[in-house]
Amino acid sequence: MVYIVGAGAGDPELITVKGQRLLREAEVVIYAGSLVNPDLLRNCKPDAKIYNSAEMTLEEVIYAIESANAEGKNVVRLHTGDPSIYGAIQEQIDELDAKNIEYEIVPGVSSFLAAAAALKQEYTIPGITQTVIITRHGGRTPIPDSESLKNLAQHKTTLCIFLSVSLIEEVVSDLLSAGLDLQTPIAVVARASWADEKIIRGNLKNIVAQVKAENIKRTALIIVGNCLNARQLHYEKSKLYSANFSHMFRAATD
Repeated sequence: MVYIVGAGAGDPELITVKGQRLLREAEVVIYAGSLVNPDLLRNCKPDAKIYNSAEMTLEEVIYAIESANAEGKNVVRLHTGDPSIYGAIQEQIDELDAKNIEYEIVPGVSSFLAAAAALKQEYTIPGITQTVIITRHGGRTPIPDSESLKNLAQHKTTLCIFLSVSLIEEVVSDLLSAGLDLQTPIAVVARASWADEKIIRGNLKNIVAQVKAENIKRTALIIVGNCLNARQLHYEKSKLYSANFSHMFRAATD
């Protein structure tokens, strides 16, 4: 069997219990070496064959999986965060399907969730926003016009922007073009959940200078939205725990 496993955002303890077990049992491990914490490899068997996919093409990754599968070996394809978000797994599973190789996908903790934990922040605040948009700025991988930051930001939801900190000036320009004002809160979380995690908080007026001063160029998530400013906006409390709100588990007290 082939297991496509989310390794978590960085902290090696953020891999799921299932993911850790599969990693310990694997005879072949192909890990995304550019992002996965190498400490996770301590879970591997001493005799496990380990490949770093950062040095491989798609064809080489599939060949390694196919060869191990033909020998009846368990394979773990270890991706950073959760593999469903910017994990480039669709092209891999299409190849596995074409070759009739069985696989299972094991979810992980995405960096946008680890960033929320680092910020001690809820993204969905009653009365402010109930929507989270996960996106990125266009780079070598283009973005459809309908999904441009300028278009998405007009909804004024919480934005979690991946793979774009090196383009922070363009990101801010797009957000301002969408009608967000200079005081809109924004945070940058670099290497969320890693030992050297760094958090920068600011607004659209000053975030570029802060990011440049800290020399953050990669492995960072940009969070934008009024969820970051909820206390000042006097958000509504959840109905879930309100004494005046009844539901199937509790009757209203008033």
